[in-house]
Amino acid sequence: MNYFELYNIPESFHIDKDLLIHRLNEATEQETTEESSAKETKELSLLMQKAFTILADRHKRTGYILSIHDLLNEGAKPQLDSDFLSAVMNLEVQLMQVDDAQKLAEITSQTLELNDELNNQLKHLTADYEQLNDTAKENRLTAIADIYYKQKYLLRIKESLDTFAARF
Repeated sequence: MNYFELYNIPESFHIDKDLLIHRLNEATEQETTEESSAKETKELSLLMQKAFTILADRHKRTGYILSIHDLLNEGAKPQLDSDFLSAVMNLEVQLMQVDDAQKLAEITSQTLELNDELNNQLKHLTADYEQLNDTAKENRLTAIADIYYKQKYLLRIKESLDTFAARF
């Protein structure tokens, strides 16, 4: 079941959370007025909650949209540009050599700066997504998937930064 269809909203990277809550409440009210088995009601409720959790979170929603368009494959090794990979490798090398809080703060700052740059690119790519024709959407989704994979790399670095931060 497509979560956007379940909530009766168009596929979008930008969802009004209030609308999403409103649609969840409508569906919950409809469940209680319709005659259906307790099992069916529970299954629908669980599905609605799962869909809400994914659609309400920007990163999960992006991954979901990419997955319904077959652009996320478990274990896939995306072809990321060499400049990005070089920047990530540089951060990882710096992280392995960190020995004080100041160096850790510098690496954190560089990581956040790179992440902000990716978020700005993503914001630009998703701004008018709903208005694009199918071919343009397909091209746009490929670029969005590239950023999504880059953000996953940065997430691993952020997790390492959190681990190191506990030491200082």
